[in-house]
This record gives sequence, C-alpha cells and structure tokens, in this order.
Amino acid sequence: MEKVIFHVDMDAFYAAIEQHDNPSLVGKPLVIGGLGPRSVVATASYEARKFGLHSAMPMSRALQLCPTVLVVKPNMQRYSQVSKAVMDICRSFCPSVQQLSIDEAFLDMTGTRRLYGLPREAARMLKSRIKDETGLTISVGIGPSHFIAKMASDFDKPDGLCRVSPGREEDFIDAVGLKKLWGVGKVTQELLARKHITTTAELRQYSLVSLHAIFGNSMGSFLYHACRGIDPGIFTAQAKSHSISTETTFPEDVHTAAVLEQNLLQMSHEVMFRALDEKQIGRTIGIKLREPDFSTYTLQITPKSNIYSAEQVYSHAKQLLYQKWHEGMPVRLIGVGLYQLYDGDKPLQEELFEDPFQKRRELEKVILKMQKKGQQVFKATNLEEEKGRGAE
Repeated sequence: MEKVIFHVDMDAFYAAIEQHDNPSLVGKPLVIGGLGPRSVVATASYEARKFGLHSAMPMSRALQLCPTVLVVKPNMQRYSQVSKAVMDICRSFCPSVQQLSIDEAFLDMTGTRRLYGLPREAARMLKSRIKDETGLTISVGIGPSHFIAKMASDFDKPDGLCRVSPGREEDFIDAVGLKKLWGVGKVTQELLARKHITTTAELRQYSLVSLHAIFGNSMGSFLYHACRGIDPGIFTAQAKSHSISTETTFPEDVHTAAVLEQNLLQMSHEVMFRALDEKQIGRTIGIKLREPDFSTYTLQITPKSNIYSAEQVYSHAKQLLYQKWHEGMPVRLIGVGLYQLYDGDKPLQEELFEDPFQKRRELEKVILKMQKKGQQVFKATNLEEEKGRGAE
C-alpha cells in the first residue's frame, strides 16, 4: 500500500489569527512580539516578510528594517484555542496525527483513499474545512515520507498544496534546490560551496563515506539521504503517546539567550494549555536542543513538587537549557515537553501545604474556558513581563 503522509502547516499562524480577529490589520506588515530591549519576533505576517522580517529576529532589527511595522503582543491562550480547533479537525480526518508544534502536524493518510478519494482531493477537503471553521488558511504538503511532506508544505506557501508522488523524490529535491533544502543552513551552504557543491545533483555525486569525512557522521548522513529524497528520520522519532510537546526550528541558527528563553516561555504556555484542555497532568518536564550538525540533546527533570502551571514549566525548562547551552552555542531547534502524563485534574500526590502555583493553574483553567467561549482574555503576566523578570 502506498504510504501517504500529509504535513499541515498554518500560514503565519499568530499573525493570521490577529488579522482574522482584527480586520484593520489585514494587508499590513505585522509582527507578534514585545517591544522590550530583549524582545524578538515570534511571527511575521507575509506583508512583513517582504521587508526581510522573520521569526526569532530581534525586535529592534525588525523595526529598523520596517519602521511602519505593527507590533502586537502574543496572546498564547487565543493561539492555543485556535490550534486545538485545527488539530481536532485534523484528527477527524485520520486517527494518526503527530503534532509537532502549535501550528503544524503530520497526518498519516495511508489507506484513506476510499474515504476521501485521491490525496489531493483529501487535502482540498481538509483545507476547505479549516478555512470554513477557523477563517484561516493552511498549506499542505503530501509525500511518501515525513521529510518530503514537510518540504512540500513549504513549496507553495501561503495557502499551498503540493503533492510529491513516489518515485519523484529526487526531481522534487532538485526543484527545491540546495539553498532551500530543509536542514541546510547558511553555515552548511558555505562548507558545501568550498567543495564547489552548489546543487543537489552535485551533492549526490559524493558517497556516504566522503560526506562523513567532510561533515561528520550526523550531518554527513543527513546530507546523503536528504539530497536523494530519502527520509533521514528526523521527524519519525517523536513520541506519539504519553507526552505533550512542541518544538521550533529556527530560520537561522540562534546564538543568544534572549531568543531561546522567549521561545521556551512561549512553548511552556502552549504545552500547559494543551495539557489543561486534554485534562492531563505531567510529572516530567523535558527540553530538546539540536545543533546545526543535527547533534540532538534531550534533558529531563521530574520535580518533587507537582507541575501546576506554565510558569513552572518555563522555570524548569530554563534550568535544563543552561545545563547544556552556553552563550554563543548555535541552536537550530528547541523544544519543550511534558512527559509521564496521566489522566485527571489533580496530582497523584497532594501537597501538604497549598502550592502557590496551584492558584495559577486554576487561573489558566478559567482563561481556557473563557477562550473556548470566544472571549478575548489576557493574563496579567504576559511574555514581555516574564522577559523583564528574567532580566532582573
């Protein structure tokens, strides 16, 4: 049976939600983030991207490139609400949904042709339903593997639909080109250029042994498989159960603490609101770091105290970060997760004394309920205030 994988990716997700909720923002350059000295861009609208703005860029640089850009503070509760609606629609199409982050997921659509027709037809149905129910557009990549589907969703953005049939993987890789090949950043491109490798076809001339010798085993193996359209297994190792996690791959390698901390904070809110919505409690907090050569590190901690709130997740995640990361170390991906989940709304072991974080959990539950009713709610502690606290 032909393997059919969908990669669903929301288009400029945070910015698109703000433009949907506030039509006066439509058609204008918009970024999501704070205005503090350490703030970074969380998402840039397509109008803002024309000026060179992108996620993880320092806000000060974004304002230099586009002085007229509009800046909106993140509203993670609202974004989580919409993400939940989108993922519920995805799960109604197939039971095998692997959510990578708040705005992207893989769907294993293998064997669903009798239900939805050809893969393109199924993708059009999915896009149409999400548009009708949320007002937002998605891009869908279809391929015989996770790797190909991931790149296909980015091939025709925004509102894209790209199908790569089995046997056409190398043709697609050549059409994407070496500069846009997923996983090949600027540093790797420079190393390849020194070897006079400027196309994926030229890269295919090198043996696995040669690439190992030049780039090391991890990156060498990745390049060997990627230029042939063979799934290197980057996305298939993620746990499919007993965890709630999210991750971000940066457009450019990140070297600064401010960017990493803000992403950890943002993702801590995301996983906690997903846990609240799914009525799950986690016992373990973990982070994932990936370097440019695809060396990947996972660190976990199981606190003695119960995990009640996003603030706790962020605090432990930040401690884990500094166990491995040091200033100047390049990071291409960062992730946060809750593990050892169990069903329910109360911890397995109650605290002898009231935990101050328990009140924050109750507040987050109230916010989640109000958001589900369509009410706009902002927590008094937003990302900008958290960053200021971290700088003290």
